[in-house]
Amino acid sequence: MREEVILDINDLRTSFLTDDFEVKAVDGVSLKLPKGKTIGIVGESGSGKSITALSILQLLDKPGKIVGGEINFKGEDLTKASNKEIRDIRGNEISMIFQEPMTSLNPVYTIGQQIRETLKVHEGLGKQNGTKRGIELLQLVGIPAPEERIKQYPHELSGGMRQRVMIAMALACNPDLLIADEPTTALDVTIQAQILELMNRLQREFGMSVIMITHDMGVVAETCDYVAVMYGGKVVEFQDVKSLFKNPKHPYTVGLLKSIPRHDADVDELEPIRGNVPSAKDMPKGCRFAPRCPFATDLCMEELPSLDKQDDDSEVRCWIYTDRWDGDPEVNVNERERTS
Repeated sequence: MREEVILDINDLRTSFLTDDFEVKAVDGVSLKLPKGKTIGIVGESGSGKSITALSILQLLDKPGKIVGGEINFKGEDLTKASNKEIRDIRGNEISMIFQEPMTSLNPVYTIGQQIRETLKVHEGLGKQNGTKRGIELLQLVGIPAPEERIKQYPHELSGGMRQRVMIAMALACNPDLLIADEPTTALDVTIQAQILELMNRLQREFGMSVIMITHDMGVVAETCDYVAVMYGGKVVEFQDVKSLFKNPKHPYTVGLLKSIPRHDADVDELEPIRGNVPSAKDMPKGCRFAPRCPFATDLCMEELPSLDKQDDDSEVRCWIYTDRWDGDPEVNVNERERTS
């Protein structure tokens, strides 16, 4: 990437530590997010997507702890920032939209009170100016009759409306970086499309950088410029979005794409990924995906490959793309068959 980088995560390691064991939820993740672009972080539940996002804002529940690496935001390492500095950044320079707005919004306060609190803390606005700005924000995210909605409580709004409120709150201070953690999971398909279109439009208008965390490859195709595929706490593939869908390299990425329905392909039966995601307490010795991979060899079972850059600037963590591959040299990961 030659674009200006706003977020540079280097070898991030986040663990949950107890007296008996260490759960390595994020194990050496490195990512670069260009200014004004969107990176999608995808993978099954338990892959480390959300913990990566929570680590950026240091919102980890105990006993979660960043145990290594750097999170450089606009040139400053957030892992070395004080609690006050992090609080000043949260909601101001970096905002986050959570996947379930009903648990993120306080049920005993009105929408207006919650928006005004954000504006008071970060912008110093009083009640009158905070209410005026809150109404403008609700209009911005497409909520009808914002003068009335701002007086209502979360339970009086639909799921789609609540998610729009969360987006409005996240945009209140014009953040440089927006983290969206499964922002459409709890919504029906029609509302999902509206929310994604809204986020795309607002990103264009404000020039924000975005991290989109999702398990939905359709969301990735609609919103992202780059994609990081995570598995077992590690990034296993990184590509620009068009290349990833056209030519996925890691067997896990191929499996994700083959397991989703497509309107442009004549497929009688979806092809699931066999097996289960490994427990973070008991990761495989070699490649994390090896026990589920149809191409795994003894090398894959014994040694963990590194994330290596390819000739096309993509990055992939797989022995197939190295000189040490001890399997069939003619294997075609995309076709799941030998090439002729």
